[in-house]
Order: sequence, then structure tokens, then C-alpha cells
Amino acid sequence: VEISSLSENDILVLRLDLTDRSSHEAATNSVLKHFGKIDVLVNNGGRSQRSLFVDTNLDVYNAIIELNYLGTISLTKYVLNHMIQRKRGKIVTVSSVMGIMGAPLATGYCASKHALQGFFNSLRTELTDYPEIKVIQICPGPVQSQIIQNVFTENLAKSIENSGDQSHKMPTDRCVRLTLVSVANDVLEAWISDHPYLAVCYLWQYAPTWAWWLMNRMGKRRIQNFKSGIVSVQCVPV
Repeated sequence: VEISSLSENDILVLRLDLTDRSSHEAATNSVLKHFGKIDVLVNNGGRSQRSLFVDTNLDVYNAIIELNYLGTISLTKYVLNHMIQRKRGKIVTVSSVMGIMGAPLATGYCASKHALQGFFNSLRTELTDYPEIKVIQICPGPVQSQIIQNVFTENLAKSIENSGDQSHKMPTDRCVRLTLVSVANDVLEAWISDHPYLAVCYLWQYAPTWAWWLMNRMGKRRIQNFKSGIVSVQCVPV
């Protein structure tokens, strides 16, 4: 049995609402007051989506962007100010393979993850004077979690009725381990997924015409299953 050398002073837990951007500066200052520095920021807050665009209220898209995108870059802004003063640090953002491809029933979610990819790839180019500040993006495929139980649907008041089987997804501990390995080795972008989902990522990256053809075929079946109340396991990752 390993005995941790951490004391109570080595741990600080703060409640944080990503959508309450006015609280992010104070939260950052609380961490700095307690520890004196921030070495790593891991952005891991967000919600997915299961709804067709034609059926979805625009308020849902506003909520997705507010949480997944604006909340993330708001917190990043305050932490980055400190890292620039120290001239070192790591900003790790859990994006998704949906940040590099598209998928039906997740238009808003994909848009928010594409936004994160574009933002942090651009931010990295603004930090060339600070080579010890690393901007790292983690793009998981399907992972066992409660993300499906908490997805956005066509309106803000509705929750999903059937979250489906998750046994085909990557175990959470393996995803965490691969994420830590990526961060420790300063891998700027890591795709963390099992096949066949990982193969789809490469197809989307290097043969997009084939990827669009495949996604249209898979997407049609996925939408049919969704309308029938079936959560398909052989489908694109979200």
C-alpha cells in the first residue's frame, strides 16, 4: 500500500462554475494565495449534445458555447496571466476527436470543440516568447463516463432518456493514464481513442473526401436509431 506524502495544505478544492465568468479571477487568486503558483491548468469542463439541429432551440447552442468554449477560455485567461509572469506552465485542454471532425446529433458540441481547437492552436502562436509555457490539447474518443447522461438535447429543460451501453468505450483510467503521459511529454495534440474510432480520425485528417462519404453513411443510420430511441454502439464517437 502506497502512503501519500501529501498533507492537508497540499490539497485545495474550490467550487467553480464555468458559466459564471465573473468568479474566475477570484478563484484563480484563491489558488495562488494557497499554493503561491499554478504549474498546470487542466480544462476539463463541458457537456455534449444529442439532438438534430432542425429540432434544437438556439438557446441550447448559446449554452453549449457559454460552457464549453467561453467558460474555458475565461479561466485560461486569468491563469495564463500568472504563467506569463513566471514564464512557465502548462495549459491542458480536454477537447475531443469531435474537435477535428463532424458528427450528426452533435452540431453544437462539435462547434464548441472546433472553437477550442482553433483558439488554443492560435494562442500557442502568440506565446512564442514563452517557450516554457506549453499549450496541450487532448482529444479523446468514446470514454466511459457520465457525459451521455448529462448531454444537451433539443431544449434546455429536457434530459436524455436512454444513455445506452458504454462497455465498448475506453475505460476511464486508461484515458487518464494516456492523458498524463501526453502532458508529461509535452505532446501538443493527442488523439486518445481505440479503433475503429481512431482510424476515422486519421481518415478525416488525411482523406477527408472518404471521411465525408463514410460519415454520411454512418450518420444516416445513427439518426434513424436516434429517432427510434436506440443508442447505437457502432457509430461515430462523441
